Amino acid sequence: MSARATVRVAGRRLLRRGARGVRRTVAQRRGLLAYLAILGPGMIAANAGNDAGGIATFASVGADYGYRLLWVLIPITIALGIVQEMCARMGAVTGKGLADLIRERFGVRWTALVMLALLIANGGITVSEFLGIAAASELFGVPRYISVPLAAMLIWWLVVKGSYKRVERVFLVMSLVFLGYIVSAFMARPAWGDVAINMVRPHISMNAAYLYTFIAVVGTTISPYMQVFVQSSVVEKGVTPEDYALTRADVWVGTVFAILIVFFIVISTAATLYTQGIHIESAADAAQALKPLAGPYAELLFATGLFGASMLAASVLPLSTAYSISEALGFEKGVSRSFREAPIFLGIFTFLVAVGALVAMMPGLPLIDALLNMQVVNGLLLPILLIAILRLVNDREIMGAHTNGIVYNIAAWLTTVIVSALSILFIVTKIFPNIFR
Repeated sequence: MSARATVRVAGRRLLRRGARGVRRTVAQRRGLLAYLAILGPGMIAANAGNDAGGIATFASVGADYGYRLLWVLIPITIALGIVQEMCARMGAVTGKGLADLIRERFGVRWTALVMLALLIANGGITVSEFLGIAAASELFGVPRYISVPLAAMLIWWLVVKGSYKRVERVFLVMSLVFLGYIVSAFMARPAWGDVAINMVRPHISMNAAYLYTFIAVVGTTISPYMQVFVQSSVVEKGVTPEDYALTRADVWVGTVFAILIVFFIVISTAATLYTQGIHIESAADAAQALKPLAGPYAELLFATGLFGASMLAASVLPLSTAYSISEALGFEKGVSRSFREAPIFLGIFTFLVAVGALVAMMPGLPLIDALLNMQVVNGLLLPILLIAILRLVNDREIMGAHTNGIVYNIAAWLTTVIVSALSILFIVTKIFPNIFR
């Protein structure tokens, strides 16, 4: 074989090897892209609770109770993960959203009840987001009577005109400021021995104030809209039972990460505010827990994160609520449609944005108390949605072999029973305040 022929043969071999290498690289990239395409719903949904109401609730827990409620984070991590995973699994198996399944399996009456609970719960959270916008703007020196109407009009315009995605990432990055609580928690030098003890030693009290705080924590952590969101996101991403393992991992990783952030918020506020006897009554008070990190700029740092998180949630919540209710009751939906084509859908969205903004501008409304009250409402309404989810996920006609196992069912029903019992106890203590004294 001539030298030229040898070179040609060697060249062809190299080309074939290169082609195989390219195919392997493409396959690897496709695998990575498939993983990244599936990853997300669980992480986003679980961390959605760290919005204006969530931050206010967790900061108040640390400021009012120190480390004594840290033990709650262990069972609530399990409960949140289980509930989120059930909804994600239903989305992957059925290819349908939660509202769709409720309408198909339970009929109009049960659907109307669940959707009413969802409307009330999400309406309360929307109000809390506009309260967060008001509080953040006031820390920047802008009155709420200017910032809230402008924010409401901007949110309505961005969503309805379809340009919201352009600024969504900006709001998301701004909300990442709350990761500063992790650094602040270490810089505050908490008593780590006390932290460890309170993580495993429950403190239980039957007085109304304790139950109020407990239910607020549950309501903001396992919020009804999060279950609707995670199932719809799984459906939209086209997740199937075959590739569901990645989504299950995403749900649990997201849950642990979200509760980890809560853990550090409670520790940082306990180490800085509880030790000084400061009760959180305003956003400025809550910002003090970031002082070990930001010093004199703590308020501005907190305001930036609060504004971003509140704008993000105030945009998504009314929209997801309008989609869910319209989907469940069979009405036309879509932001690209006119009011004549989809009056219920756009009416619900506009109504929630308008009410949220109007309530947030009410004079003399105590910010922190109002935010906590919204989370308590969530906690009280949560059992209605949990019962519907459990009935659906155990329905073999729609789930086939993917229904809950015995251990999973015990944990899920126990969560539902405990949340329901807490709700009843709270109502009893409000009616009869001296019953457990």
